Amino acid sequence: MGVILDKLRQFFEVDDWKYSELEGETILRLGFQGDHGSWTIFAQAKEDAEQLIIYSMLPNNAPPAYCDEVAKFLHMANYGLIVGNFEFDYSDGEIRFKSSVMAPAQDITNELIRHLLYANVVTVDRYFPGIMGIIYAGRTAEDCIEEIEG
Repeated sequence: MGVILDKLRQFFEVDDWKYSELEGETILRLGFQGDHGSWTIFAQAKEDAEQLIIYSMLPNNAPPAYCDEVAKFLHMANYGLIVGNFEFDYSDGEIRFKSSVMAPAQDITNELIRHLLYANVVTVDRYFPGIMGIIYAGRTAEDCIEEIEG
């Protein structure tokens, strides 16, 4: 299909990650288990745009009553992040983290994919308890950020 997608497949096979391919798409789907939770990862190759995008999709959408607090938390978490950012869809409460790079296919290496992927999952795992604390325990964004970032 494309060079970037082939490099993603190669990386995941060499690094022993189990994945599936979304039919008709240039997207690989993987499961991930961190220290604080589990979620789904989508690795997308946009060959024409020379982009590689890693999305971590959190398993729980924010209920409408907590959307404002979750959005505030994610906004606070994003401040200072170097690689990637949290995204929030107010229409359905979907929460995800995106890390991406734009580079010619020949510059996409296993090392680059590894850095992009691991920066993504480490960040999600770090902030996961705060997100869940707001959704399930009604905690405030400020309290959760303070606990995580100190």
